[in-house]
Amino acid sequence: MAGHFNLERAIRPNILALQPYRCARDDYQDGILLDANENALGHSIVPETQSALEHDTLSLPLHRYPDPSHPDIKARVASLRGLPGPQNVFLGVGSDEVIDLLQRVCVAPGKEKILITPPTYGMYAVCAQVNDIGVVKVPLEVSGEHGEGGDKGRFSVRVDEIKKAVDADASIRLIHLCSPGNPTGTLVSLSAVRAILEHAGFTGIVVVDEAYIDFAGAPQHSAVSLIDEFPNLVVMQTLSKGFGLAAIRLGIALAQPPLIQILTNTKAPYNISTPTATLARAALSPASLSRTRSKIHTLLAARTRLLADLSGLADLRVGPAIGANDANFVVVPILSRSGDGRPDNKRALAVYKALAEEEGVVVRYRGGEMGCEGALRITVGSDEENVVLLQKLKQVLSLL
Repeated sequence: MAGHFNLERAIRPNILALQPYRCARDDYQDGILLDANENALGHSIVPETQSALEHDTLSLPLHRYPDPSHPDIKARVASLRGLPGPQNVFLGVGSDEVIDLLQRVCVAPGKEKILITPPTYGMYAVCAQVNDIGVVKVPLEVSGEHGEGGDKGRFSVRVDEIKKAVDADASIRLIHLCSPGNPTGTLVSLSAVRAILEHAGFTGIVVVDEAYIDFAGAPQHSAVSLIDEFPNLVVMQTLSKGFGLAAIRLGIALAQPPLIQILTNTKAPYNISTPTATLARAALSPASLSRTRSKIHTLLAARTRLLADLSGLADLRVGPAIGANDANFVVVPILSRSGDGRPDNKRALAVYKALAEEEGVVVRYRGGEMGCEGALRITVGSDEENVVLLQKLKQVLSLL
């Protein structure tokens, strides 16, 4: 035995102190899963291609390392998003690899910081702790006094406060924005993104995470339209949400070529596997893209119906949905049974657990997030799943 060895002395202190990201599947694995914002209608790879893929998967050159750059996939992504070409596209193992890589190439450990806007995606802060970099928080606007989203409404970015933060602290090198946000489901206005990009007091990189952008309606909502103008902008996207391909773990960074080249120079070799690349290529074919758009249209209509049905539960103390509902999920506060109109974290948590453990319907409790008191985040399911959700939710609410 190596009696002289102490594991804690061998591990960096910031890693020992790490609070790991808790994903939806850490809590529940079975039932009607409306907790992870997956595409409830599944992928859209056309049947003919799907059959060929199933037949040929084991015939792929699995004994060979994959293409290190995948220019054909990048070209299809660039065409889809209206960019000049593959030189504007980086591919990662999910968006999480892109987040980690951007922090590693832009922010010096132990010296510099990122800025985040809570409530927001938890992996920005987890990656920062892993990389031993600081985190500055400038919360979103959490008051609903000026409506939902936009420039001043609930979950809008407080641009002036971000400017103050970066002016006061030159060590902030990366700003993470999430649009539409998670858990907010709310777009960041392009005017806000532009104002931050143009701010002379910030010389770092602005990252706009658009994992849910395909559910936000018109393409002009995407910050991709600003890439040609701003070399300090990275837009992150993914095939996990709108494309229904969460299992293949393909994340995307879109930016001007010099920044894409930096990411390419720094990534691990062969980061995108051959099976992942094969599925991604098929998903980006014209026929598959057409099916993807159709399924997204179906989910948006289901979102409208779900919001209307949830608004009918006011007598059971379900509050109006918060946020602008720009993603494939909705966020509703569970209110106190007393009738005082206040969100109730204790009741919301009890409803969440009862739905999952007794009724087989899994949503996500988000009451601990800033501005989301008493909130449940509910992924828009298929019509059949939404019917069961509403039935079970009514049953549980009537008892709790």
